Amino acid sequence: MIDERRLTTEEKALKINLTSDIYGCFAEIGAGQEVAANFFKAGGSSGTIAYTMSAYDMKVSDSMYGDAKRYVCEERLITMLDAEYNNLKGRLPKKFEEARFFAFSNTVESLNYHKTNQGQGWVGMRFQLDPKGKPNDVILHVKMHDNSNRAQQDALGILGVNLVHACYFHNDDLSEFLESLMHRLPRERMEVDMLRVSGPDFEDVDNRIIALNLVKRGITDATMFDLSGNVLQPATALYKKNILLMRGRFRPVTKVHIDMIERGKSQFLKEDIDEDNLRVVFELTLKDLTADGKISDKDFVDRAELLGTLGYTVMISNYLKHYKMVDYLSTIARGYQMGVIVGIYNLQTIFDERYYDNLPGGLLEAFGRGFGHAVKMYVYPANNVETGEIYDLNNFVIPENLRGLLTYMRANNKIEPIESYNPKLLHIMSDDVLSKIKAKSTSWEEDVPQEVVKAIKFYELFGYEKTETVS
Repeated sequence: MIDERRLTTEEKALKINLTSDIYGCFAEIGAGQEVAANFFKAGGSSGTIAYTMSAYDMKVSDSMYGDAKRYVCEERLITMLDAEYNNLKGRLPKKFEEARFFAFSNTVESLNYHKTNQGQGWVGMRFQLDPKGKPNDVILHVKMHDNSNRAQQDALGILGVNLVHACYFHNDDLSEFLESLMHRLPRERMEVDMLRVSGPDFEDVDNRIIALNLVKRGITDATMFDLSGNVLQPATALYKKNILLMRGRFRPVTKVHIDMIERGKSQFLKEDIDEDNLRVVFELTLKDLTADGKISDKDFVDRAELLGTLGYTVMISNYLKHYKMVDYLSTIARGYQMGVIVGIYNLQTIFDERYYDNLPGGLLEAFGRGFGHAVKMYVYPANNVETGEIYDLNNFVIPENLRGLLTYMRANNKIEPIESYNPKLLHIMSDDVLSKIKAKSTSWEEDVPQEVVKAIKFYELFGYEKTETVS
């Protein structure tokens, strides 16, 4: 057995070239034809490559794939895959009926001469595993971090070979597929922040699990999906959008979570925000997905199902510290506004100076990065765990040396309390609801929205078990 962890890019390309029934084409735009070049260099490429092409001139690209407003986008990539795969199958004679066809495409913006842009792009593969079967698709978005155009081209060439190799030789195991895809591409060189598979051979694959694994493996720090479970590329999904973020465990979603988001959204819209141009994002961090040192895929999907039922976009991130998440999203939303909803006890953590020992500028640096953009925080109250009284921003306990910072933030419209909340909901805690579900008590149903009750019962989430009625 060959240890594929030791295979070079050239050896992978040669293995594909020498597999007689794999046959396809390459269409690459924006960063050289590095992927196809690797197959040519490996030898034996005449048995694999039907043709390669590159339409660098936008007029030529439009003549081949239709007019486009944006050339480096998922829509353009899919158009390329459609066109090239159909061309390939339509042009070849019958003697190729036993071939497993593929079309590889990418549309990429690599580092420019002045190094003023972020190298990034879309990469895709349409391929058959059965000569007479329908094709599958793998679509992904990459960020390239090398500091030269040539190095980014080289990294893209390695990724392309890895993708073709993984599609044919590691398609039945997600862990092996991702390991093969990122082989010889450390995070400091390349990041994949969105990956989606589809087709007859991937019917049982949940793309949300892929999204989780991208973050869990450190391939990216954040990825997201919508209410239908479709994986999204964050910068594309949030392009020219105002963002309202709420972080939490949501295990499960309760009435107090919904009150937080609805009241926070109502106040955020008063900042002259167009509701049609607003994206509400519920974020789960890896820490909040971890139990007993492990991340349960089922527990994660349970929470994702509930948030999808309520119609929210879900983000998974590795940003444990609040300012990192805000800094990441506010960069995407540059030119637009961002609101962040937090509970009062989470705010105490945010104001804890020990939280920022890793930063040279300490708490002030974190607040500068987290609130230096058009960001505003909305603080939801809680019952004081000791006195039972309402604990909110107006009686917030804060060290005396930081009181001036809080005053500054309030005076400059960076933070405000959520006013029109429902005090009858403040006693609800997710952990208590979860305990009630596992204890087979019915009182938990009073603490969660009706849609969530129905979803938990129908999908038997969080350990809920249906009781059989005896006739």
